[in-house]
Amino acid sequence: MRTRVLAIVVAGALAPLALTVPAAHAATAAAPYDFNGDGRADLAVGAPDATVAGQSKAGAVSVVYGSSTGLRTATRTLITQNTSGVPGTAEAGDAFGAAVASADLNKDGYADLVIGAPGEDVDGDTNDGTVVVVWGGRSGLSGARTVVDFWHDEVDRYGQALAVGDLDGDGDTDIAIGAAGPIGLSFVDGPISRSGSWQGGSGSGFPDSYSPSYGITSLSAGRVSPAWSTSLVVHGRQPRTGAAVTHLVTDPSIGNYTDWMEDLPAGTVSAIGDIDKDGYADIAIGNPAETSADPAGAKGGKVTVVYGGPGGKDTSRAPLVIGQDTAGVPGAAETGDAFGSSVYLGDVNGDGYKDVAVGAPGEDSGAGSVTLLYGTASGLTTKGSVSFTQNTAGVPGTAEKGDRFGARVLLADHSGDHRAELTVGGPGENAGDGAVWSLRGASAGPTTAGALSFGPSAIGVSMAGTPRYGSVLNN
Repeated sequence: MRTRVLAIVVAGALAPLALTVPAAHAATAAAPYDFNGDGRADLAVGAPDATVAGQSKAGAVSVVYGSSTGLRTATRTLITQNTSGVPGTAEAGDAFGAAVASADLNKDGYADLVIGAPGEDVDGDTNDGTVVVVWGGRSGLSGARTVVDFWHDEVDRYGQALAVGDLDGDGDTDIAIGAAGPIGLSFVDGPISRSGSWQGGSGSGFPDSYSPSYGITSLSAGRVSPAWSTSLVVHGRQPRTGAAVTHLVTDPSIGNYTDWMEDLPAGTVSAIGDIDKDGYADIAIGNPAETSADPAGAKGGKVTVVYGGPGGKDTSRAPLVIGQDTAGVPGAAETGDAFGSSVYLGDVNGDGYKDVAVGAPGEDSGAGSVTLLYGTASGLTTKGSVSFTQNTAGVPGTAEKGDRFGARVLLADHSGDHRAELTVGGPGENAGDGAVWSLRGASAGPTTAGALSFGPSAIGVSMAGTPRYGSVLNN
């Protein structure tokens, strides 16, 4: 794998500027997606197919802020490339919002939002891609900065995958950016501020097992190895077959990138968290493919849990493979269910163990479903697992073919009660308008009492074309 490293870049740039921030917020960085610093996770919903000012598929991101009662659509921010303070102009095919990530990049006590627009044309280069940071603040998100692209001539679709974390172990938050082309994975070093110079970064080509045409298609970040602050799970496709390929990047700071890639079960998406509360992060990997499309797939799709240990992956524990034919999992594995299209880890019932939400948007001719599996001291269990569809009592709407309920899932505490809400994206709802649902967390698991549902019109996203609202949620 080819690696290039930059020290300090941007010719003639000044030293980083120090920002003046309120004293109350200067000491502690905000949690990801807490854009207004109130201690509750907010929700970023990407609609990369949304029309903006008549430009088809220009893309938009709407942010719905958390409250004591959960998500509150009355407090929201709509962000496009036509938003004041956001660099660029909304153009057809930009796909703004195709990927999102969040961290308090400048450590001012407010989380910031990183947004990818992989379809952006840059300096005449079609689909070169771009990434912007939108800054958090006491009143929410406002103002933005374009993230540097060190490898402009060697990347395509820059920003099609995003993750953030302290990737080089220096205490500052860095950005990992997935792309296609010769340089598939870029690292932009922190600290990242509203202005001033960039601190440098590095870029990597592809090993033989990855197709540069697909590029890095998905990223997740977390502390998998106790010896390192942040590791990455990297997803792509094989060159000839298009089958999924997945690796663990234990230590992204190592110059020889071939040394830090450990094989993981193949899948298209992943999530990282401590399922069994043993102090080591675990990895849930979703692979929705049928075996006819991917030898590592399964009938109806599957999820594989790789448990963490002192050295990173716990080699003493066999990975746990779960599908809809696994005992205790609701439903049955059927061709095309796409179980594992989305996965997310969060504590729904407040017991300290991370639970796993799994989307199956192909269930029942594309109506879709979501399954919740609970974490225990012994790991993930199917005991007590529950499934939700739009036909579940209390869930708004009606399950219809093509809704794709479960195409994206999220477990995040939007209310501040230390229990994660279950939030679900269904981008096929209403013939491609899309919608989002949110169920409150409770001691007995997600409750449909007071369930919330909203579509693009409630948030200010244009209804022209097929915005497919909900196709991207918090990473």
